Amino acid sequence: MTDESAIGTAMVGHADPPPLEVGPLPVIVPTTPGQGQFGPYVDSFDERVDVLLEQLRGHPLTDRLFTGASHLGDFSLIWHLIGIGRGIARRRPDQVIVLAALLGAESLIVNQGVKRVFRRERPTQTGDDRLKVRRPTTSSFPSGHASSAAFAAMVLSGWDGPWRGALWWKIAAIVGVSRAYVRIHHGSDVVAGAVVGGLLGLVARRIARRLAP
Repeated sequence: MTDESAIGTAMVGHADPPPLEVGPLPVIVPTTPGQGQFGPYVDSFDERVDVLLEQLRGHPLTDRLFTGASHLGDFSLIWHLIGIGRGIARRRPDQVIVLAALLGAESLIVNQGVKRVFRRERPTQTGDDRLKVRRPTTSSFPSGHASSAAFAAMVLSGWDGPWRGALWWKIAAIVGVSRAYVRIHHGSDVVAGAVVGGLLGLVARRIARRLAP
């Protein structure tokens, strides 16, 4: 038998290996509810915000500050109280009424309008287990607390000027951040809420100045 015949005989006895079967690629499921809706960059931002705030959670001072701010932001309570207080001090009941009416309109637009478009799931339904907050009934995006806070700060600063307006914006920032702190909102919800509220506030400020200059 020649060398070529021997090689041919050996090849006949060894079939080609079967092709490897590649199964479907694993689906990466977001670990936090509401992630994945706006892409990886937003998810990364939300995760970084949560990691940053986690360094503050568990401290009595920050827990009380942000939990209290979150409660006061419910139904824009803090902004109605501020409106009543400054209205009494300045004897401007007309501004109290105008602010309350505008806040009602803002809430309707955001909670019954914008939120229904996106329907983003909240990171938690009841907040961080270590903190007690009210369970919301609307969807997550954008944050209604952050929106009403920026909205009210914009209107109030239009009446009070930049110096006193700085105080309203500081309060608005605390209220907005509180929602991510208690884990009822993603960080991006808060940013979007502030932007929406600020834009609506620009329009409302002009209305407020005409109705109650």
